[in-house]
Amino acid sequence: MTTAGEEFIAARDALLAARTDYAGAVARFRWPAAERFNWALDYFDRIARGNDQPALHVVQEDGSAVRLTYADLAERSSRLANWLRGQGVGRGDRILLMLPNVAPLWEVMLAAMKLGAVVIPATTLLAGEELRDRLERGGARFVIALAEHCAKFAGMADHLGRIVVGAAGGTPAGWAALEQGYQAPPDFTPDGETRGDDPLLLYFTSGTTAKPKLVLHTHRSYPVGHLSTLYWIGLRPGDIHWNISSPGWAKHAWSNLFAPLNAGATVFVYNFSRFQAKAVLDALVTYGVTTLCAPPTVWRMLIQEDLAAWPVKLTGLVGAGEPLNPEVIERVKAAWGLEIRDGYGQTETTAQIGNPPGQPIKPGSMGRPLPGYRVALLDPDGNEAEEGEIALSLSPRPAGLMAGYQSAADAPVQAPDGEYYRTGDVASRDADGYLTYVGRADDVFKASDYRISPFELESALIECPLVAEAAVVPSPDPVRLAVPKAFLVLAGGREPSRELALSIFRHIRDTLPPYKRVRRIEFTDLPKTISGKIRRVELRKAEQARSDGRHAQEFWEEDFPELRG
Repeated sequence: MTTAGEEFIAARDALLAARTDYAGAVARFRWPAAERFNWALDYFDRIARGNDQPALHVVQEDGSAVRLTYADLAERSSRLANWLRGQGVGRGDRILLMLPNVAPLWEVMLAAMKLGAVVIPATTLLAGEELRDRLERGGARFVIALAEHCAKFAGMADHLGRIVVGAAGGTPAGWAALEQGYQAPPDFTPDGETRGDDPLLLYFTSGTTAKPKLVLHTHRSYPVGHLSTLYWIGLRPGDIHWNISSPGWAKHAWSNLFAPLNAGATVFVYNFSRFQAKAVLDALVTYGVTTLCAPPTVWRMLIQEDLAAWPVKLTGLVGAGEPLNPEVIERVKAAWGLEIRDGYGQTETTAQIGNPPGQPIKPGSMGRPLPGYRVALLDPDGNEAEEGEIALSLSPRPAGLMAGYQSAADAPVQAPDGEYYRTGDVASRDADGYLTYVGRADDVFKASDYRISPFELESALIECPLVAEAAVVPSPDPVRLAVPKAFLVLAGGREPSRELALSIFRHIRDTLPPYKRVRRIEFTDLPKTISGKIRRVELRKAEQARSDGRHAQEFWEEDFPELRG
């Protein structure tokens, strides 16, 4: 009889074998049932026995490093699972995990899985009411945090079991030191079986348009679901994979945990106190990174450097988090001969759409549906169309889809139902099945009765060397109802001026048709979520409500006689 672990490995191996055979992978792939499945016990511990291949390599700015093999991670996580059980952590207990990219983060994640506990990943940037909200709505019974963050929890949730990491100066009162756990026995026996639909992870969304939602994932939805992410990235055993992402967000679990470890690759992390493009490029070369995933913000910073001057060993590049601008892709390809392969997914899912290795890439497209996902585009009436809201067919339900939303820890789970799960994002599809991102359903707007995609206009603006970041929203206009307005951050530390505004308007006229042109620009900082995503909703609301005339650094197209004619 085939075990759940064997079934999972067989599905993984099928995708590895079809790495560049997209049509074959889509036609033949089936999600493992995983009715009774614990990824840490049934898969990870199984492949880790006697496995001295590196699983985790964490490097600090000063050059100090931690290297752990698959066997190391399995043993250390079992010791911590035994110790955490002694601290009172049981099946279903919720642990708020506030750690940066340090080895205990991976060890605790595996230990919690083995115990059947539920992890609430939290960024170390959290504090005050945002942190209190996560503790209360998440129903946390335990917290595991770095020593320097312990003070944030003072006066919060007296019932919390408190566990500290790295308290070199002494364990704070009321806290237990996680390091004690490495002395616990190395053999772990679970207290019962784990079902695939048992809860595993509780994520708070980034909150780009509203208050963060609670997204519940299971022992099947993320560990098994990220087989699609493995396929999109194209990871193979022996790869050294660096995903530039902060803990606390779903993308970290995507590409710092499940996808690379599913593939038998090495998770690489270089910890920097402040992002510096040259330091990142140096690390790529020094540590022989073979695959790199980074958000568009990082890619935009990297292309400011002479990329060709770094002899990287990279074989694969991907980007996710927000859509990639075509200009960025072309600059990287010119320097390294590699195309950044875009992909799409959400906190609520694994990678749904992407450009896997060996497939033609179309400029601006985020690719095609990945194995295991059936994607439809729905118009406002719910009918399938060639442009519409991205929706996942629930017949059959993809393994990588969340269990559902919760308003609070004790509230019922609101599971997706009906024929489709609707993402809230709009895309168009071409004759070859490639999907191109248009925007959030509530970001797309009309100007002079033309439908405007903010992302398309932002991509055109980013092509201008003067512009580092852009966000486009509708600005009220008495004639056109609304006109596109861009909020801009200048590149290279430049100061706003009329001359720069004129140069940008000229770039717009050269790259966009008249009906899509940005008619107003304003130089300003952009409001962002704690995870770094632009909150266009704030800009849109402020623009709709404004009654104070022009802002100091705002320029309108009609201000420039030079543009007439």
